[in-house]
Amino acid sequence: MEPDLFTAAAEDRQEKDPTGSPLAVRMRPRTLDEVVGQQHLLKPGSPLRRLVGEGASGPAGPSSVFLWGPPGTGKTTLAHVVSKATDRRFVELSAITAGVKEVRAVIDGARRASGGYGKETVLFLDEIHRFSKAQQDSLLPAVENRWVTLIAATTENPYFSVISPLLSRSLLLTLEPLTDDDIRDLLHRALGDERGLKGSLTLPEDTGDHLVRIAGGDARRALTALEAAAGAALDKGETEISLATLEETVDRAAVKYDRSGDQHYDVASALIKSIRGSDVDAALHYLARMIEAGEDPRFIARRLMISASEDIGLADPNALPLAVAAAQAVAMIGFPEAALTLSHATIALALAPKSNAATTAIGAALDDVRKGLAGPVPAHLRDGHYKGAAKLGHAQGYVYPHDLPEGIAQQQYAPDALRDRAYYDPTRHGAEARYADAVGWTRKHLGRKQS
Repeated sequence: MEPDLFTAAAEDRQEKDPTGSPLAVRMRPRTLDEVVGQQHLLKPGSPLRRLVGEGASGPAGPSSVFLWGPPGTGKTTLAHVVSKATDRRFVELSAITAGVKEVRAVIDGARRASGGYGKETVLFLDEIHRFSKAQQDSLLPAVENRWVTLIAATTENPYFSVISPLLSRSLLLTLEPLTDDDIRDLLHRALGDERGLKGSLTLPEDTGDHLVRIAGGDARRALTALEAAAGAALDKGETEISLATLEETVDRAAVKYDRSGDQHYDVASALIKSIRGSDVDAALHYLARMIEAGEDPRFIARRLMISASEDIGLADPNALPLAVAAAQAVAMIGFPEAALTLSHATIALALAPKSNAATTAIGAALDDVRKGLAGPVPAHLRDGHYKGAAKLGHAQGYVYPHDLPEGIAQQQYAPDALRDRAYYDPTRHGAEARYADAVGWTRKHLGRKQS
């Protein structure tokens, strides 16, 4: 038997003597029909159904499956169900602790089991996104030759974290967070099931509602909280799990947020878009989620600085200095006090007048440059300080604006190809209204065509 591997034999021993196992393990479904949620993956004829041998007369099930979804949605459960339903040899590895050596040991064992005993192997690889490219490459021969049925689980977007050759040879199944009704069904099943609490306690509606709320769609979290509260209730000699007992046991709801995964970017995106939309309350919610998840406060501050220029711009010229000051303060003080500074900046930016005119202006200018619309710098604007510049006509005819009463000279600044191009189109939001007046006046005095 491979070292440091969780095998089907160990699981069988656990089921025969489940008293020391966590509630979440004891309540693990034994068949696909017992699985809570994920009904979009469990329809008749689905790849998972075929993987467990249902509809054997149809096409064979996939040899490699990726299960992508948030924690507690049933990735490990589905892998165990597949192994049990087909009586296959089951081996579990975690990418946190395993390496190429362990992977090769499993593959060698699978080939021996297949050749000597005719027994197929299911390799469940948890958190595959933590494997390096080389480690993922080591799986390719086993997948291509069907030496193992690979079931890989990940909480991160596999298009970013899994090598293309492996992903292209696999079926990707997306798991969804469990609904509130799914969590309620799971809790009531655990309360009455012989593998669970065996009907020893009741669950009042308000306690159940709070359990559902703190679970956040995570089955494991729901069962772990239920088990802790049930233990406390039994210690008190109670017959029901009261809301007070639950609150004593479970101090706070864990934030559903992975700082190293794609949720990191989803929540950051939601923060910026809420600021852009001037919804201060939603912005504060996403800020709180990032803080509670232990996000780097400097990352949040950087996003706020970008927002100040991208979405507020000259509608409030003080927005960027405020965001920069907040970033400097955050770098000096850190959490927990940095939460106050980030809140200060988030509220100010969310409630500031908005303009993306500066953003679209540089975007349009860059687009023209990339298209080749550049051309030579007008001769009168070129550097005339070096010897021989005058002979080349550089700086000849340049008018110094400060010598004129109005401080502006009617002369050409842009290359010929861009002479009348207008990039900046200011709004009349907030302080940018005065820039709108200024840009119209200056273009007129420069002799530019007005848009």
